[in-house]
Amino acid sequence: MSVSTATRQRRVAEPKPAASARRNVYEDVRFQFNKAADLMKLDPSTRKILGTTMNEVVIHFPVKMDDGRIEVFTGYRVQHNNALGPFKGGLRFHPAVNIDEVRALATWMTWKSAIAGIPFGGGKGGIQMDPSKYSVSELERITRRFTFALGNTIGPEYDIPAPDVNTNGQIMAWILDTYQSMMPANDRQRMLHVVTGKPIEAGGSLGRDKATGQGVVYLIREWAKDRKFELKGASYTVQGFGNVGSWAARLLKPFGSTLVAAEDVTGAIANEAGLDPDDLAKHVRAKGGVAGFAGAKPITHLAFLRTKADIFIPAALENQITAETAPLLNVRLVAEGANGPTDPNGDRTLFERKIDLLPDILCNSGGVIVSYFEWLQNKRSESWELQEVDCKLYRRIVDAYARVRETARQYKVDWRTAAYVVALARLEKVYRERGIFP
Repeated sequence: MSVSTATRQRRVAEPKPAASARRNVYEDVRFQFNKAADLMKLDPSTRKILGTTMNEVVIHFPVKMDDGRIEVFTGYRVQHNNALGPFKGGLRFHPAVNIDEVRALATWMTWKSAIAGIPFGGGKGGIQMDPSKYSVSELERITRRFTFALGNTIGPEYDIPAPDVNTNGQIMAWILDTYQSMMPANDRQRMLHVVTGKPIEAGGSLGRDKATGQGVVYLIREWAKDRKFELKGASYTVQGFGNVGSWAARLLKPFGSTLVAAEDVTGAIANEAGLDPDDLAKHVRAKGGVAGFAGAKPITHLAFLRTKADIFIPAALENQITAETAPLLNVRLVAEGANGPTDPNGDRTLFERKIDLLPDILCNSGGVIVSYFEWLQNKRSESWELQEVDCKLYRRIVDAYARVRETARQYKVDWRTAAYVVALARLEKVYRERGIFP
């Protein structure tokens, strides 16, 4: 049977995802996993192992507020798989955090590490809360109490948290200090790599703050080379102007590309003549969002999605590109800076409309790659120059891009499915070689 005939048969038999309204993000992950596993005929035993998480921790913990009240918070840590190395993944503070979301994010981290070729497994965690409602001192107590409650659920050679939505280097520094305080005195200095994404002064790595956005831009450059597309004069839009979105926007600016619209929780803004991403980042730091930026007009969410541009960078939360919103996009490329911004129905629509997609588990892997570099530096008592970090990131993420590109061509499938096949093939080989104990 020829490859083209096989491909046509696969497409006829391909299952259709459920309607967006009836799905959650973990269902999306399972759908994507099963689609790739079917395509590559993944070993059944490996499929059973990778189809579920290894450990799930749900913690309810009390914290005293500034006014003396006691609030009880719910926190999560899910560990998906550690066949390749220690569990690795961020912590997010957000009201929508729930067990299914954390399961999905932990699973994605396994695939990201496998695609990037780094020795980490997948983990993720978070606290169900709105951090904007708490003072700095309350956030510190919440973070430290959660760390204490996690105990040996995390560890520098077992499970390494990092920043994610609404967390940052300061949060990581509090976790590090709390964790070290829980250890015997003669062990504390060996625990520096229990978290990554730390401030530089606390053992962080140069380049970690921009790593995810930097990786997004590196891959946009590779896509442009493949398509013989000129970035100078290109236009782009960004959804979510936090760490990832703002860095991606600022790093695209030197190539002569123009930011024409941006959106975050405060609203959406546009200017066909261009928005300066450096000035916009300063505005967001001062005002808390893109709304009210001078020289831009406010637009609706639907108008933002319909904005004509060459590149769209979703860098906010999950399930933004769906069967309902994907038809509105007027772009050539979607470069996913966020985790899970496109659901399976959105994937199908983009593929049918021939809009290129750089999937999250490839496109935003710059963060975990540079986290790995930070982890190595801490273990070795080293400090790398920024140029060295950037060069190592470029080589690793571009190699991953090439593997996914070749797999997409081999199977004649969309890039997300190809990225899953790359990850699953690596893990399948590990389990084949190592076997299962006992």
